[in-house]
This record gives sequence, structure tokens and C-alpha cells, in this order.
Amino acid sequence: MPPENDSAWLLHPHRRGLQNLERMRRYAPNEEVDMLIVGAGAGGITLAQRLARAGWRIVILEKGPFWDPDRDWVSDEAGSHPIYWTEKRIIGGTDPIEMGKNNSGVGVGGSMTHFAGYAPRLHPSDFEVHTRDGVAVDWPISYEEVKQSFERVERELPVSGQDWPWGDPHTYPHSPHPISAAAGVAWRGARECGVEMRVGPVAITNGVFGNRPHCIYRGFCLQGCKVNAKASPLITHLPDAIEHGVEVRAEAMALRVEVDETSGRCTGVTYAQGGREQFQPAATVAVCGYAIETPRLLLNSTSRRFPRGLANGEDQVGRHVMVQGATQVAARFPIDLRMYKAPPPEVSSEQFYETDESRGFARGFSIQTVSPLPIGWAEQVQAEGHWGRDLREYMRDYNHWTVLGVLCELLPQPDNRVTLAEEKDRYGLPIASFSHSLCENDRRNIAFATAKMREIWEHAGAQDTLAIDRYAHLVGGARMGFTPEDSVVNASHAAWEVPNLFISDGSVLPTQGAANPALVIMALADRLATLLREKRTPTDRVARRRAPGVPENVGAPGSG
Repeated sequence: MPPENDSAWLLHPHRRGLQNLERMRRYAPNEEVDMLIVGAGAGGITLAQRLARAGWRIVILEKGPFWDPDRDWVSDEAGSHPIYWTEKRIIGGTDPIEMGKNNSGVGVGGSMTHFAGYAPRLHPSDFEVHTRDGVAVDWPISYEEVKQSFERVERELPVSGQDWPWGDPHTYPHSPHPISAAAGVAWRGARECGVEMRVGPVAITNGVFGNRPHCIYRGFCLQGCKVNAKASPLITHLPDAIEHGVEVRAEAMALRVEVDETSGRCTGVTYAQGGREQFQPAATVAVCGYAIETPRLLLNSTSRRFPRGLANGEDQVGRHVMVQGATQVAARFPIDLRMYKAPPPEVSSEQFYETDESRGFARGFSIQTVSPLPIGWAEQVQAEGHWGRDLREYMRDYNHWTVLGVLCELLPQPDNRVTLAEEKDRYGLPIASFSHSLCENDRRNIAFATAKMREIWEHAGAQDTLAIDRYAHLVGGARMGFTPEDSVVNASHAAWEVPNLFISDGSVLPTQGAANPALVIMALADRLATLLREKRTPTDRVARRRAPGVPENVGAPGSG
């Protein structure tokens, strides 16, 4: 573990809960803090942990509860329902996206509490898509500006995997996990048709790491990981953040970011907690609510100075929201495979990640094994039109099936956007409406990727296959860019129109690549923290409290 983060050692050595919550700092209701963060997920917690080590006084507001892995994580698909954001949202467009489950989370730790653990990097090409391929936009930053942050976060999670030959070739800090029989047949089929595979990368321990144990391959990664082998900010960065003075206010719903009408600067956030509205003043505000709730909060934060919503003078807030095409193709084999006996993503390939003009579309996709548990398998089979006796046969045969999935890079479009509906939620706020439609490039990408998965299974000797149409992940909606006319924040994550408002979550991504977004969100938060530390030193240092065994010099001003 690098010296920047001791979270793995601050976890309870015998239980799976957090042991330092009783020492969490509590700020007075009217006490101005250096930064108020909305959202305790990958971006918010990472940013808080980094800045707290530099002495920043920080409060995080989180709409959901403070999860306890000992108490709340269960080896039960149905029992994990509370960790998904399932409050009503309106969907539309020609290709509407089902909300909830795999594309949103609630509670301290965010969506990473239920992500599958897959943690690949973006490629250098992802930062200059328009320059290279003539589609989408370039980022206002380069891969090289984020590379050290990728490496730092990979060490801290930690990430396990084989040496990676694609993009910027690199190694991983921990060795790859052994693969299951289900992944083995995918590997064989890929090899037979010329597709190169690698094991990992997954943010899952392959050996003891601090007070975190080795993965036990129970298969319930999407239900919270009761043993704490799978990484999430709840266990990888929050304990250290709390030890350095961060306060997390759970079950606190942000209602509005408040601004000074004269200066246009943020003054804090009004939020609902315990049935009443409260206001937390702050010198800076960081919104980290992800691709639906971040635009929703900004659009709801209207004032005389910002009548269209905060930072929305150019009508960019909520636009260019992206998902990834995530079609899956399942295959049946005569042997017992038991695909649940491993982390869901085991082996993967980025051989088709970059643009190849011969394929007839720009950009590309990645391939990885996935392992739906029985209820998820039943839902997917039923969605393809199988029910009654047919569905029972598929369920009886569950242990003979295995699944490949793709992540297709779908392009940003201005009309794929979040807006506010007329209907209101229990807080009196307009609920989010998300419209999504595919373009022709998207459709060609998905079709080619689906055919490639079928080809792999054919070469592996599958007896039968079943294609499952779906989408995964959500990014965009408050993207970073070169000018305020086509983006919401600049290269430093600061809103063009509000200098002390920052956004640090997946909503800032201008493009998404064919990679799961968790790692890049954390890496961007790490980079933002570095920029803020270099720019500003808080005047009031936090008095730190440390768990037994944590060296006194850890987290001293200037050491992070």
C-alpha cells in the first residue's frame, strides 16, 4: 500500500465492518467547511480522502445509508435490492435505458459496492477520439496527465491481473486470479478464432492485503462482497478519510447548491435529513452524484443569477449522457461449468478496442466473461421471450451455461440527455427524465461485437447460444471540455460559470471508451485533488485522530 492511504489496515481485523466510525468528526451545523461533497461514491470519497490528508475540512452528504459489510452484505440476490438506486426516473428516446441495478447505486460507497470488480484503464486514444477517428470530441487533458493517478489507484484498490498488452501496455500490482471452468472454455474458443485474452484486471484481492482477506470466490460480487475482498470506496478509501477528519452525513439528500447572487460563487448546499431542511456552508462545493443525479441537482439549483440551473448558461448540463452497449451471449456446454464460482469478470480482451475502418464503424469494444447468478439468469432468459416450461428448462440447466459480454463504446450525442420532469419525488424535487437513442455507428458496433461473441462460442464447441440485449454503466451529463459552449467544466473540473464549484464523478467524461468507468472516476478524483492541493492550502488544519498502529507522520500536511 502506498503511503497515501492506510485504509486497508484501518479496517477491523476480525470483522468486516468499519472500526473507526465512533471517532468520525462532527462539524457544527453552521460551521463553514473547506469543501462540501455531494455523493459518497468513487469520485466523492476518493477526493475527500486525498484532500483530508492535506488538511481540508470536509463534509460529505450521501442520500443513502451508511452500509456495514458485516450487517448489510448478503449472499442473496434478492436481498441486495437496497443497494441499488430504484427511485423513479422517467426514460424515453428510441432506445430507452432501464434504470436501477447495474447502472446506479445508493449509500456510502456508491455503485462500486455492487460493481463486478472489473477495473481496466482507458486507452491513450480515448483522450483524443476526434483527432484520431473524426467522431465525438477530444478530452481537454491527455492520458499522460492521468497515468500516475491510474497507477496509484491500481495499487490502492489493489488491482489483480495479467500483464496488459493493449492501450498503454502495463503490469498490475497483484498477480492474476485462477480462472474457472466457465472462463476456460471462453479462453479456448477465443484462442481458436484468433482472439487474444488476458486474466483480469479486477479490483479483488489475490492474497491478504492489510486487514482485507483473499477472495473466496463466492460469486456474490454484485451483492456487496461480505468478506471485503472486492474493492469499493467504502473500504478502500473511506476509513483513511474518516481518520483524517472527514464527516459523512448519511441519509442526507442534497436539494440545492446555493449561490451568492452578487459574486456567483457557491455558498454551500441545502439538504434534507431526518425530515427537515438544513444548510451546510462551504468554501467550495464538489458535486459527485454521477450521471443522472449530478445534472438533476444542478438543474434544480435555479436562482435569479442561474435561471436555467446552476452552471447551465449554455444549456450543456444533462447533455451527452452515454451508456455502453453490453450485449451478452450465453453458451451451453455438455460439461458442468458452474459459472458462479468466480468473480463475474475473469478473462477479457481489448483486441477490438480501437477503430478499424474495415469493420464499418468508428471506435470499438471489449469482451469479458460475465457470470449472472440464478435470478439474474432467469431475468435475462425471460427477457428474451422464454417463460413457463421453457424457462424452467433453462434454469434446470443453469450449471451448463456460461456467458460472454461486451462493452461497446457508444458515442456522445447532445440529445441523449437528462432533463427535469413535471412529476416530483418525496423531497418535492422534479424527478429526472433520461432520453436515449442509438446512432447508426452505435448499432453497427453492437452488431459486430455480438457476432464476434457467437464466433468465439462456435469455436469453443457450444451446443446452443442465447443472445441477451442490454446496456451498462452511465457517464456524461456534465462533461469537461475546452470551452463553455460545449461543456460544463474545464480541464480542472471547475464549472465554467461558478469558479468554486467542482464536479468529480463519471458525469465529466467527454467519451467513455470500452472500459468500465470505476477506475477512471477514481483516477480523475486523484488528479483533481492534486490540482486543488497545489492551488490552495486551507487555513485551518484538521486535528487528526489515528487508529492504533498508524504512524504519526502519516497524513501530515504535505505528505499526501
